[in-house]
Amino acid sequence: MSPLRVSDLRKSYDGREVVAGIGFELRRGECYGLLGPNGAGKTTTLRCCLGLTAPDYGEISLVGEPVPARAREARAKIGVVPQFDNLDPDFTVAENLIVYGRYFGMADAEIRPLIPGLLEFSGLTGKAEASIRTLSGGMKRRLTLARALVNDPVLLLLDEPTTGLDPQARHLIWDRLKRLLAQGKTILLTTHFMDEAERLCQRLAILDDGRMVTEGEPRALIHEHIEPQVVEVYGEDAPGWAAREANAFSQRVEVSGETAFCYVDDAAPLLAHLAAWPNLRTLHRPANVEDVFLKLTGRELRD
Repeated sequence: MSPLRVSDLRKSYDGREVVAGIGFELRRGECYGLLGPNGAGKTTTLRCCLGLTAPDYGEISLVGEPVPARAREARAKIGVVPQFDNLDPDFTVAENLIVYGRYFGMADAEIRPLIPGLLEFSGLTGKAEASIRTLSGGMKRRLTLARALVNDPVLLLLDEPTTGLDPQARHLIWDRLKRLLAQGKTILLTTHFMDEAERLCQRLAILDDGRMVTEGEPRALIHEHIEPQVVEVYGEDAPGWAAREANAFSQRVEVSGETAFCYVDDAAPLLAHLAAWPNLRTLHRPANVEDVFLKLTGRELRD
């Protein structure tokens, strides 16, 4: 049984189709990423999967239950980390876990023995009696993850779990998510961090304007859509240089502000050429998921 299967999902608001025929299926024990610019349909898709928004059309099976018909029963078997923390500031760390466990019909005597392990997992050992108001942003985010594990879910839905965190907190959460995957948990992840998706996801889908534009393993998508190497050229002279010179050495060139992105099969000739341009700075790197994302969805700002 797939933990989550979505088929031809559609949802419109005010005559505009914000989810336009999306379909995907999660495999047990994998992290599956949903990526897309603002307004791509990610949040609406998640809300439909949870039974919080009724779709106009399509089929959803969540942990074996049809949604929205049996969404309540399905939600009892999953964990959710929302985009914004919704911890109760009037409760301690432990009280937040206890109250949340009660929503799943768990008795306090059943929840309390779980608390030390959940706090150790989330790097919050010794914080059981701490007020939520005293926790840093990273601590709150880790507690929200721990809270989502109270009911031992088979599937975790994480909506931008590391937004607003410093690099240390992000890396700690990545480590904890990898632990969960090693334990056989299944994760559906939405994120704006392309490196996060590349590190964690076995497969991912890129959404744009309510449609799925591609799906697959990260390295396979890079191989399919992007030249293998990228040379980023920086500086005030970069746009002018790119207009005059870059096409002679690059398969494809994109200019954004004062940066020219040169996509190449072999970077050596381009780097040799750039050595004669001391006013230009360069970064040579392998292509990544962010390059795929920007090629397929564009570089223009989305609000």
